[in-house]
Amino acid sequence: MENVSMEQLISLCKRRGFIFQGSEIYGGLAGTWDYGPLGSELKRNIQNAWWKMFVTDREDMYGVDAAILMNQNVWKASGHVAGFTDPLVEDLVTKKRYRADHVLEEKNIDPKGMDLEAMSKAIVDNNIKSPDGNAFGEVRTFNMMFQTNIGAIQDETSVSYLRPETAQGMFVNFKNVVDSMHPKLPFGLGQIGKAFRNEIAPRDFVFRSREFEQMEIEYFVKEEDWKGRFSDWIGAMYGWMDFVGIPRSKVHELEVAPEDLAHYSKRTMDFEFDFPFGKKELYGLAYRTNFDLNNHAEASKAGLYVVDDENGGTKVVPHCIEPTFGLDRTILAVLASAYHEEGEGDDKRVVLKLKPTIAPYKVCVSPLLKNKPDLVDKARVVYSGLKKVFGNVTWDDNGNIGKRYRRQDEIGTPYCITVDFDTLENDTVTVRDRDTATQDRVAIADLQPFLAEKFS
Repeated sequence: MENVSMEQLISLCKRRGFIFQGSEIYGGLAGTWDYGPLGSELKRNIQNAWWKMFVTDREDMYGVDAAILMNQNVWKASGHVAGFTDPLVEDLVTKKRYRADHVLEEKNIDPKGMDLEAMSKAIVDNNIKSPDGNAFGEVRTFNMMFQTNIGAIQDETSVSYLRPETAQGMFVNFKNVVDSMHPKLPFGLGQIGKAFRNEIAPRDFVFRSREFEQMEIEYFVKEEDWKGRFSDWIGAMYGWMDFVGIPRSKVHELEVAPEDLAHYSKRTMDFEFDFPFGKKELYGLAYRTNFDLNNHAEASKAGLYVVDDENGGTKVVPHCIEPTFGLDRTILAVLASAYHEEGEGDDKRVVLKLKPTIAPYKVCVSPLLKNKPDLVDKARVVYSGLKKVFGNVTWDDNGNIGKRYRRQDEIGTPYCITVDFDTLENDTVTVRDRDTATQDRVAIADLQPFLAEKFS
């Protein structure tokens, strides 16, 4: 099966414990999602793989973990307080609010390049009504930041915001990292963390939500080097997609037009993916110049620069290239890419062909029959030995062996090991491959190196 629907993915995620609706027993909370036992493992495996690839395996990267709450002046200096907005349009009768650009897109009208007045005119000229059949009001701006207050007294000085992105936490810690680690250009800061946006209309499962997670890098370079470094990061981002199993055939590069660039960017390239609901942005790569460091230096009066010893100790405000990876969108793209249906009728099976490096469970161990103590005891020995080495190993003795295989196929477990009566005779087990359903007979003493080779 080449294409999977959102209904199939959402059903699988709920049924097998990957992703649940937030606050579900109370009717849910729009734009929030909870990761279940298998989803948490998949998410953590992707996080760990990203951190290893882009932080610990590189000599030019430093990790940070900035606070979610920050001084309100951070967001004033970055431009978020004044300009972090979406176009909002309201149903004049029900007062329900919608994203104006989404309203136009659903009528096959491209909103790119339109200002608020042009969007309002397009809605009127095309006689676009709300989902309830009512007229819309004029399009206006809506700031997407969640505002809160710090401390017991609520006034203008106590205002703070849940961060709408992780980037600013790295920019405001630039001086701390330079002073403590003394890096040389080029170098980068990497961070994985939560971000929050008060989306007018969250939609498409975890693709657009109000609470999400980013894996983001701010990579600092000399101005004259930015084009070469930008190209390097294009290659690095494709390497990441290959690693987690996002096929290049479903990824498309979109060069953002000059008139559509963010205020801080001189070049941005989006990596779009063929999601079940259409081609949408998966990742972004932006050249932010030195906009952020200059703005924060001016607002805070701190010296945000590096000393270039190769050029007489001159002070340099580096330029920044920003690769941005949405963690939740990565998970959605990985699941959509891995989902397969094979066979027909009673032989039909769902297989999640996840890369072994990110699969929630790498191995499942089972006794052929759970009512035979000798088989169970032997299987427990095999299970314990593998779990100490590989960690993500599960035990399954529920139902017959065929049902167990189907269940493990559906959650993406690459290998199933069965302890049977031959095991008691010769200390060998059956190792079944998820993707091919072929089975090998392997000695228990050889299991660890056999599997380690498969996972490498």
